[in-house]
Amino acid sequence: MKGISVSANVNREPLRFAYWVPNVSGGLVTSTIEQRTDWSYDYNRELAVLAENNGFEYALSQVRYMASYGAAFQQESTSFSLALLLATQRLKVIAAVHPGLWHPAVLAKLVSTADHLSGGRAAVNVVSGWFKGEFTALGEPWLEHDERYRRSEEFIRVLRASWTEDKARFQGDFYRLHGYDLQPKPLTGPDRPHPEIFQGGNSTAARAMAGRVSDWYFSNGKDFDGVTEQVREVGEAARAHGRRVRFGLNGFLIARDTEAEARETLREIVAKADVEAVHGFRDAVRQAGRSAQDGRGMWADSSFEDLVQYNDGFRTRLIGTPEQIARRAIEYKRRGVDLLLLGFLHYHEEVEYFGRHVLPIIRELEGEIEAAGAFPVEPARA
Repeated sequence: MKGISVSANVNREPLRFAYWVPNVSGGLVTSTIEQRTDWSYDYNRELAVLAENNGFEYALSQVRYMASYGAAFQQESTSFSLALLLATQRLKVIAAVHPGLWHPAVLAKLVSTADHLSGGRAAVNVVSGWFKGEFTALGEPWLEHDERYRRSEEFIRVLRASWTEDKARFQGDFYRLHGYDLQPKPLTGPDRPHPEIFQGGNSTAARAMAGRVSDWYFSNGKDFDGVTEQVREVGEAARAHGRRVRFGLNGFLIARDTEAEARETLREIVAKADVEAVHGFRDAVRQAGRSAQDGRGMWADSSFEDLVQYNDGFRTRLIGTPEQIARRAIEYKRRGVDLLLLGFLHYHEEVEYFGRHVLPIIRELEGEIEAAGAFPVEPARA
């Protein structure tokens, strides 16, 4: 097996996997196609155990605070995450939160408690905010795009200070601490000074912020070129501050025994899209995606088909046979992706199928790569 150069951002550790927790009704695609999934706790408790036994290291609980766009019902993310932590043994659960609706030091206290109860498996995903209607319905101010990221950066700095400093002090434009002493602090380890901090985003402001303060950067679905650009920019921003930021990529996975079956499933999902709901979501996120000064915000160039999976998951093209998906996943790893955040149509069945048929091929390919000392030559199409 011949080798090619590997991105400087590539992590030699095994590729990690997370799944979107379906704690919001409507499933992960805005379509009338059958989705054998459920937003209830009983369903999600079983799913969490199934996932950790099929190669998933992380789960991400979604955050919605009011009914909207095919998501009529939502379970609150932090409490739901704690319940899943207590139902599992190894799974790390990431609770999505919105600055502006939480005080970061109060959240730090909650996460510290969850961390102790779960043996050090709690994490947070700081979402700067795309749904203006939630803020206005709650009577909270809606900030301009870059101001939302400035607030998020302060939010993360307060989180970290609360978790790692005694009598923490912070003076910012949005938050202040005057000798705040959080006890007990979260659990720590050699590679974990505090609970992991994830963030999303696509804009220049998001990428720069990740380089300064976040542990992980989540990207919406991207092809190879899109991932390469983001990994490079976030990596450069992090290195400028003497840091390393890990990279997570969203993808909607459709693994079937044949490529034809997988492609037909995608065709049916889009053909049965809930057009009104997709348009409603598009209208809500358009202002978020295009409000960045340079137009590189999330969803700025998303098509109707992209938005049927509301985090552009089809763009990652994890669609096909187990071997096709495994090889594509390895190509993303070669470009600097550390974690794939996955959604599914039928969660229980497809998480188990992934663990049984897709993951073993990924691990086999990683073993071949390690033995050869390089990544395979075969370039997959973007």
